[in-house]
Amino acid sequence: MNFKIGFGYDVHQLAAGYDLWLGGIKIEHDKGAMGHSDADVLIHAISDAILGAACLRDIGYHFPDTDPAYKGIDSKILLQKVFTLIEDKGYKIGNIDSTICLEKPKINPHITSMQDCLCRILSIEHDQISIKATTKEKMGFVGEEKGIEAYAVVLLYKN
Repeated sequence: MNFKIGFGYDVHQLAAGYDLWLGGIKIEHDKGAMGHSDADVLIHAISDAILGAACLRDIGYHFPDTDPAYKGIDSKILLQKVFTLIEDKGYKIGNIDSTICLEKPKINPHITSMQDCLCRILSIEHDQISIKATTKEKMGFVGEEKGIEAYAVVLLYKN
């Protein structure tokens, strides 16, 4: 088997008047992530990890924020396109491990819904995707509730 490992990271500012999309689901909160697309940091980090593992550059290369076609786009659509790119190269996802860094709201109640959503898009099972959440203990821009971060690693393989 041919194995490839990729790492992804994304960050967005938080502000009132925006929706908070994480892992493909909308989470009710008084602040949301600002971005060219729907600013789903988890999907963006996972997408970058997948693209990196397959040596296909990054999400900004494939879906630039200078292209009006991607303005406000649902990140689930971008993830599906990323998945098609790796399928075309013969890769399958072994597993994904991810972490969301955010002070509020609590993410734990939403993890199963995020897994359900991402599993459908990526044709994987729940035991192939780990979604964890942590705070920054009130330190830095995340701790001050000015931003949100997500990290992801992925294992791809070819038979």
